[in-house]
Amino acid sequence: MASPALIRSLARYVPVLDWGRTYNRDNLTNDLVAAVIVTIMLVPQSLAYALLAGLPAEMGIYASIVPIILYAIFGTSRALAVGPVAVVSLMTAAAIGKVAAPGSPEYITAALTLAFLSGAFLLGMGFLRLGFLANFLSHPVIAGFITASGVLIATSQIKHILGIKVSGDTMPEMLEGIFTHLGDTNLITLVIGVSATAFLFWVRKGLRPLLIRAGLGKRLTDIGTKAGPVAAVVVTTLVVWLFGLADYGVRVVGEVPQSLPPLTMPSFSPDLWGSLIGSAILLSVIGFVESISVAQTLAAKKRQRITPDQELIGLGAANIGAAFTGGYPVTGGFSRSVVNYDAGAETPAAGAYTAVGLAFAALLLTPLIYFLPQATLAATIIVAVLSLVDFSILPKTWAYSKSDFAAVSATIVLTLLFGVEAGVSAGVALSILIHLFKTSRPHMAVVGQVPGSEHFRNVLRHEVVTQPEILTLRVDESLYFANARFLEDKVYDMVASRPDLKHVILMCPAVNAIDMSALESLEAINERLRDLGVTFHLSEVKGPVMDRLKTSDFLHHLTGRVFLSQHQAIAELKPTQAA
Repeated sequence: MASPALIRSLARYVPVLDWGRTYNRDNLTNDLVAAVIVTIMLVPQSLAYALLAGLPAEMGIYASIVPIILYAIFGTSRALAVGPVAVVSLMTAAAIGKVAAPGSPEYITAALTLAFLSGAFLLGMGFLRLGFLANFLSHPVIAGFITASGVLIATSQIKHILGIKVSGDTMPEMLEGIFTHLGDTNLITLVIGVSATAFLFWVRKGLRPLLIRAGLGKRLTDIGTKAGPVAAVVVTTLVVWLFGLADYGVRVVGEVPQSLPPLTMPSFSPDLWGSLIGSAILLSVIGFVESISVAQTLAAKKRQRITPDQELIGLGAANIGAAFTGGYPVTGGFSRSVVNYDAGAETPAAGAYTAVGLAFAALLLTPLIYFLPQATLAATIIVAVLSLVDFSILPKTWAYSKSDFAAVSATIVLTLLFGVEAGVSAGVALSILIHLFKTSRPHMAVVGQVPGSEHFRNVLRHEVVTQPEILTLRVDESLYFANARFLEDKVYDMVASRPDLKHVILMCPAVNAIDMSALESLEAINERLRDLGVTFHLSEVKGPVMDRLKTSDFLHHLTGRVFLSQHQAIAELKPTQAA
């Protein structure tokens, strides 16, 4: 019998050992109800996202079975639903489309390999506790990327609505293809696609109020609303079958294997790995950021805790599972997770029950979707992804931060023009460059004492008292290699314009760190001021920063002192008035 201490220790890495110990009948009931609702939603959605990735329809279902179970074991979110999502499916198509032709065995192998590489990268990040790296993707860049991806995805599905063949991964390529082949539109396919799209939009907006007016309870209303896409699938499939519309050019899903997820093997070819590794890293980071954002939002509503590094392990395990069971890259989806939460899911077991439901669907229902028109799946994708499109981020960032607006705009434009990988790479690079530029020129303010108080404020913003013999410069940023020379130049310029100066105080309440380059700049400032007969002081230095300074000999050579507070510094340095 394992000791409680051992179980608690293992539960840090296998969270099912934590929530599983307190699992009860109420949890079971709520999880089963949530699983039924999510399963109804996922059957058409999984098929549609596989279509978006250019993969056989069954791979969408396979990617929603074993990965969900593995996440339930290793993930920390009680409500996150893992599986294929729109953005990751688009990125998968863009990545593997470079190395193999869609529909070929090599294309499927590349998808499995991409899932394996993504899973391995996520696991590595989790074990090395590198979850913080995802913070380099700023929210505006993510919002811009998802908006542009939503537009790209919706545009990519127009060909299925029209029943034409269009290639290309960028907006110019797709638009050119659509207009070039517009004359080849299949009118029957167009009617099916437009009707399904209109119906699904109505389901989102109008079905719930109708069911509520009909007197159905919350649970039945939720099930009815989420069953809308299933209804579209059933009706359009029956119409195509009954009237033999496949003989009139309506493209259908075709034969889907009636089986559980097969055991598959990703490729271990160094050449293929070299071609996919960059895409796998980008896909992993984007998927993790999307997943952790959803997980933390839902956890906060119930005051639960999410462990980012363990989430990396959970998502990594899910992707590894997808690679060996006929799937493709997965992550936590926003829409399905919200549905899972709203349906009352209490634990990750809801995901495992969903996997069981999908396994039954793979065994029993796949023969029934032979005549499912691709236009219906395209309608499902369009309705789902248009909710991701949010151009309001542009006026918001323009009003608040021009630099963030530049990052968002560049991400959107580059994603549309050059594809998802170029767009998100440029967005990340631009975000980092803007951050470096801002921190390399930190805000600095000459401060004075607010009369009748111990507070010190910017002389340009407040009526304050200053001393001609004392210059107090407040630095509102940590000091590091990128801004060290800027600090030196600022201090020298200010000292040069004050001939009566005797003391310079560097006020450091916002300085959280001083690296070696900045330390050398402080030493240079100290020496230059000493040669000019000016004493150099520090005030309000934080404890961790002071601990680092004590390991150097800077404090031994400092011509002045380190004061606990700015008020103390002024009180001791200002000249005393003659009696």
